[in-house]
Amino acid sequence: MKDDLQRLLLAAVRSLEGSLLSGPIDPQAVALERSRDAQHGDFASNVAMRLAKGAGLKPRELAERIVAALPADPLITRTEIAGAGFINFTLARDLYARELARVHELGEAYGRHMPATQRKVLLEFVSANPTGPMHVGHGRQAAFGDALGHLLAAAGDIVTREYYVNDAGRQTEILAVSVWVRYLERCGEVLPFPQNGYRGDYLLPLGAALQARVGEALRHPAAVVLADLPADAGAGGGDKEAYIDALIARCRALIGEAAWQDLLRSSIDAMMDEIRDDLAAFGVRFDHWVSERAFAESGAIDRALGRLRDRGLLYTQDGAEWFRATQFGDDEDRVVVRDNGVKTYFASDIAYHLDKRERGHDQLIDVLGADHHGYVTRVRGGLQAFGHPGDCLEAPLIQLVALFRNGVKVSMGKREANFVTLRQLREEVGNDACRIFFLMRSNDQSLDFDLELAKSKSNENPVFYVQYAHARVASVMKELAARGIGWDSARAQATVLAHGAELLSGAHAEAMLSALSRYPEVIRHAAAQRAPHALVHYLRELATTLHAFYNAERVLVPDEAQREARIYALLAVQQVLRNGLAVLGASAPESM
Repeated sequence: MKDDLQRLLLAAVRSLEGSLLSGPIDPQAVALERSRDAQHGDFASNVAMRLAKGAGLKPRELAERIVAALPADPLITRTEIAGAGFINFTLARDLYARELARVHELGEAYGRHMPATQRKVLLEFVSANPTGPMHVGHGRQAAFGDALGHLLAAAGDIVTREYYVNDAGRQTEILAVSVWVRYLERCGEVLPFPQNGYRGDYLLPLGAALQARVGEALRHPAAVVLADLPADAGAGGGDKEAYIDALIARCRALIGEAAWQDLLRSSIDAMMDEIRDDLAAFGVRFDHWVSERAFAESGAIDRALGRLRDRGLLYTQDGAEWFRATQFGDDEDRVVVRDNGVKTYFASDIAYHLDKRERGHDQLIDVLGADHHGYVTRVRGGLQAFGHPGDCLEAPLIQLVALFRNGVKVSMGKREANFVTLRQLREEVGNDACRIFFLMRSNDQSLDFDLELAKSKSNENPVFYVQYAHARVASVMKELAARGIGWDSARAQATVLAHGAELLSGAHAEAMLSALSRYPEVIRHAAAQRAPHALVHYLRELATTLHAFYNAERVLVPDEAQREARIYALLAVQQVLRNGLAVLGASAPESM
């Protein structure tokens, strides 16, 4: 509907090129918006106000010329020039009937867009360190990334989903030594748990599994393990970083490098198995799982750094190797190889994103945590150094989640034993509530997650409210069958196309049909703005119009034509609700 009107308006404006307007006209300048007040028509455009200066005319004068140039089309029943030069359009009333037929004909495909040229988008999200189970913050990233992937695909992009496994860093070594300490405890050794270790109970099964697999082969007396280690933080008054590093070194020395690598890999694998299980249970899938360790071992990072050296973009200072990041808009140059020869995370990042581009992806989207503010500029600089456009990379940041139970904030911490896992949250409130509550607010805003509201069966709970609207239509069809009234979709479609403007008139019906017809626009807008929350708000609005229509108008009326038209309309709204919920990763129940 909007696309058809946009084409007519663009044709009118382009017909004035060379006479009143210098071309070519940017289609983005020919904007259309839904009218907020039905008295001002269905759509409005400020195109005359945008182009008037270049034409040397007042906006209202140019608006008159544009209206006069509009191709004749039954789509438009009235145009009006208002205010400083807005063009208001009133559309034919039978358009809603035609849109209902499109919904029924397209079904699950309604709202999906197929552009002339499809972009290849690589969407990386979650990528949580494999050092523990997924917590609620990871859950918000998973819900956002998954919904964004569905949105982009619906808007016509070819989307590849990727998880980058950070399995080569110091944090995984801390995980491994934490598992070893739990193993020693299982073997009967008594030793303090490191302050900087991973303290959660989720490591207890890993310690037990290690003991079952190797017996006491990795056991060493606590006195030997702790001998001459620096003081830990806490009561020891020492440095927790120095202590954990010394404990890691002691573990490697005592058990041997081969056993250490086995411990490291088995600990990471156990955590990744749990993460994969959590994501699968949450309904989130990935096309690729990329190991940082394997990526480094492939030589990709060395090759990328070599290309930067050849271009004169690396230099040595204080024994370290630096990337000339300031040449590409960063506020300082960045170390890629430390003075001890160890490559930095940044070196891995620029090589990895170069690899993403060289795999043929047009747009790279990294969904990141709130603490990655400076990430985009420096990685974009790395891409630009290889000749790629900086704006091919974007990184939506996911702000923090706070859980509230009965108005009291739930305490959470990554390494403490009291953090709330995604699995625990799902088990308490369900997948659908998790999904939609995570998506209710923009990703760049912090989120307060009300556990009691998420579980409630009330209109204040947006999950219940939208799903109940879907189930309400299902109940109408059950009642129809219970009464023995026949239903023929093709006959109903013919009735609506012939008489829908009269049969579905009235404020409640028109509000519902108007909201329904916006769905394709919402999908494209939400995809372009990376805004799944816009779809959540839309579905709630659509559900509101359905509930209002249902409460105001009797559906199973004696008049067959009116009854069929109303059912046909409700089924179309139900289809759109189902389509939208699927994009968000939520279910559409038939009963509540």
